[in-house]
Parts: sequence; structure tokens; C-alpha cells
Amino acid sequence: MSTPVHRTSTRQSAAVLTSARQRREGSPSRNPAERALLQLQSSAGNRATTAAVQRARGADEGRAPENSSADKGKAPEGGGASAGAKKKDYRDRIAGLLDRFKKNLEPIDTFIKGVQTPTNAGFTQQAAAAANEGLKHSTAASGTSAASGNLLTEAAGTVVNGMDAYKNMKDTKKHESGAAHHTAKKKAKTKGVDTVVGAAGSGSYSAAIAKEVTKIQKAADAAVASEASGIASASVGAIKGMRAAFRAGGAARKYMKVKELGDPHLVHAGSLARLNESREQAGWAAAEAYVALDTYWKHEGEGRLELVSEAIDAAWEAMGEARDAAESLRRAEQDVEKLNTVQGYAKKKQLTKIGKETVGGAVGESTKAAAGVVTAVAAGTAGLASNPVGWGLAGAGAGLVLGVTLYKALRAATKRYEEVRHPERWAPEGQNPAEAASRGESLKHALTFWKKVSKGERQAMAREIYTLAAGPDIPGSGSTTAEMRESARALLIALKSGPAQHKLEPEAWEGTLDDPAKSAGWIKEIAEQLASG
Repeated sequence: MSTPVHRTSTRQSAAVLTSARQRREGSPSRNPAERALLQLQSSAGNRATTAAVQRARGADEGRAPENSSADKGKAPEGGGASAGAKKKDYRDRIAGLLDRFKKNLEPIDTFIKGVQTPTNAGFTQQAAAAANEGLKHSTAASGTSAASGNLLTEAAGTVVNGMDAYKNMKDTKKHESGAAHHTAKKKAKTKGVDTVVGAAGSGSYSAAIAKEVTKIQKAADAAVASEASGIASASVGAIKGMRAAFRAGGAARKYMKVKELGDPHLVHAGSLARLNESREQAGWAAAEAYVALDTYWKHEGEGRLELVSEAIDAAWEAMGEARDAAESLRRAEQDVEKLNTVQGYAKKKQLTKIGKETVGGAVGESTKAAAGVVTAVAAGTAGLASNPVGWGLAGAGAGLVLGVTLYKALRAATKRYEEVRHPERWAPEGQNPAEAASRGESLKHALTFWKKVSKGERQAMAREIYTLAAGPDIPGSGSTTAEMRESARALLIALKSGPAQHKLEPEAWEGTLDDPAKSAGWIKEIAEQLASG
């Protein structure tokens, strides 16, 4: 017997349900058993379904005008966003292609600067001393090709740096504070200066091409072109040398700030001693609790079971405290070792940067600038034709720059090799490392000089620093002591990642370190600061 239906629907809803029921019952494709079941289900009713239909219908009727007007207003916005996204995608793709094109040219550019150009300078001096017109013509042709290669590489790099500067300027406005703001601001400034220096370098190489072309054509104004090229080369070399000196100075200041933090073993000796004392006291308390338990266990008097039960609870609690104290001491000792390691790494990176900027930049580029001055003077006086000073300085400067470039290239290739050959070495803690590549595949990856190392030592050290400095809400940082967290944050300030650089108050800055959503940005920021001066 069917249950009567308590109809609460409107007349329209009832008509809809009745129509649906009639269609089901009248369908020729259904057998008698199915029709009986459907009739029973229909007669029993489904109040939830009816109410849901009413709510959906009412909501659709209520939202129809609103959605219509909203869609009209949002259509242009969606189209504009899509056009903007496509424009950004094209810009990123163009920048990526230009960057790879530039990096493919860099090995050739390095050979030209380090080998071909100083060799040309030597042959030019020899041709002038011997008045050998054929050799002059050959060296001029070689010089033209060398300057053209330099110009192509420099121009491509200038365009890429300009696009990167523009992108990071937009990111600076997008992120008004925090780690993302500082990273974008620093990159925008660096890439902007790179763009200016690259434009100046392109002008210098253009002047060098004009100088060599006038030599090939034996033009009357060849001396003027040589003088202009020498002045341009000297100016660009001086600019690069001064910039390298400023970079070396920044790295030196950062090194001193990290060094002023002191040896973590000495700084945290007191806190480790207190933790060790707490561990010993907890151990004695546990021993006394077990002695009491043994005493009560041997007691034969009244209330023995109650005393034994209390003694067991006390011993269990004392053992837990002893275990926690020992774990706190062990974790603190590990954190001290980690802090000592990352501080040593930070100092080593700054010392390496000082050496590279001093040898390859401040000295190498300044020597090349001096060679440009000698070239300009020789062209103006025509009295140094047989004097090897100019090409000697050019060769010395090019040799220094070439040596630093080769060192950087070799280091980068080694890191790329280790990245895929030994992925477990710098894998994040708690994550399964990727499968190690074969020796051949690793060598092949090492030769992809246009790719940056993304899973190397610097990224691992950045994660370690962030874990030590992060708040208790970050996984892996909950048991870090307050003293250790304070020391790690002092290291961040020494690395120029403090509240002042992030445009935040100290409390807000500390809050970003306890925000899981900003962990990736913080690790990227620390890695950038470890590499820069």
C-alpha cells in the first residue's frame, strides 16, 4: 500500500512531476515490472527532489537578470584579460628564445674576446711595425668579424636584459612588500644596469667594426675611427671595471656582516648547556621515579596497589620528559651544525664573488680599458706603431676575463652534472630524490650551458636557512628553539633579506616567515641573496 504524499509544491511543480510520471508510465519501452516500480516511486513521492527543483527554479529566475547584466559587463573584461595573457605569453616566449640564442652565442663570444681579439691586436702591431699591407688587411677583416660577433651577442643580451628589467619592474609594483618584492626590485635594478652597460658595449663594438672597415678600405679617416674606437672601448671597460669594484665591495660588506654573527658553537654554547642540564635533571627525575616504583612494589602494607599505580604514572611521565629533553638537545645540536654550515657557505660564496669580480671585472676590464686608451693615443699620435704595449694590455685583460669566464663555465657544468648524476645529494629533506641519470646522460646535461642549475647546493642551503628561520607553523620548524630561530633571522638580515629590504615592520616580516603560502618565495629570495653581493 502506497504512502500518501504531503504535497507542499506549487501548482507548476506538481504539473511538472505529473507530466514526468505520465511519460514514464506511458513509455512503450518499459516492461510491467518497471512501470509498477516507477508508479510506486512516483506515488510515494520525493519531497527533497520537489524542494530542490523549486529552489533551483527560484534561484535561476532570481539570478537570470543579474547574470545577464553581469555577463554583459564581464565580456570585455574577459576578452581583455585573454588578450593580456596572450601578449604576456608571447613576450615570455620571445624573451626565452632570445635568451637561449644569446647563451648559444656566448661560447663563441668568449673565444672571440679571449683568443681572437688579443691575437688580432698582436698581428696588427706586427703588421704596423713591418709595414705589411697584406697582413694589415687580413687582421682588419678578422677584426671586423670578431667585432660583429661581439656586437651580435651584446645586442641580444641587451634586449633580453631590457625585457627582464621591464618584467621585474611590473612584479615590483604587483608585490608591494615582502620577499617577492625585494627579489623583483633587485632583479629590476640589476637588469636595468645590465641593459645600460650592454647598450654602451654595443656602441663600442659598432665603433670597432667601423675602425676595422676603414682599415680594409684604407680610408683617410682610419686614424680618427681608431681613436674613437679606443675611446669607446676604454669608456666601456672603465664602466665595467667600476661596476665590478662596487659588486666586490658589496660582497665584502655582506661577508663581514655574516662573519660578525660569530661561530654558532660559541654563540649557542649557553643554550646547549641549559638544554643538557634539563636533560640530566629529567634523567635523574626518571631514575627517582623508578626507585619509588620499586619501593612501592615491595611494600606490603595497606593501599599497595594504589601507590604502585601512582608510581607507574609518575615514572611514565618522568620518562616522557626525559625523552623530550634528550630530543630537544639532539635537535638543538643538529640545528647548531646546520647554522654553522650555512654561515660557512654564505661566507664562501661572498669570497668567491669577491675574487671573480676583482680578477675578471675590476682588474680585467680596467686593463682592457687601459688598452683602449693606448689604442686611442697611438691612433692620435701615430707614434706607437711598433710599441707592443697596447696589444699586450689587451691580451692581459682578455686573459683575465677569459680565465674567470672559463672558471664559471666549468663550475656551472660540474653543478649541472651533479644535479642529475647525484640528485640525492641536495634533495629536499623528507622527499624522495629523483632517479640518478647515467654517466652519459649526466655529461650531456652538463653541456646544456643555457640551462641554470635548479637543484644544487645553493638551493639546498637556502632551504636550510629558511627552515631554521621560519615560524612554528612551517613543517620542520616547529621544534626549533627561539635562540636558534633568532640567529637564523639575524643571518637573513646579514644577507640583505631583512625587514628594511622587504619594506615591512619587524613583526610583519616575522609573520611572512610563518606563512606556508610564502615559503617558495622566501627560498627563492634566500638563494638569490646567497649568490649576490
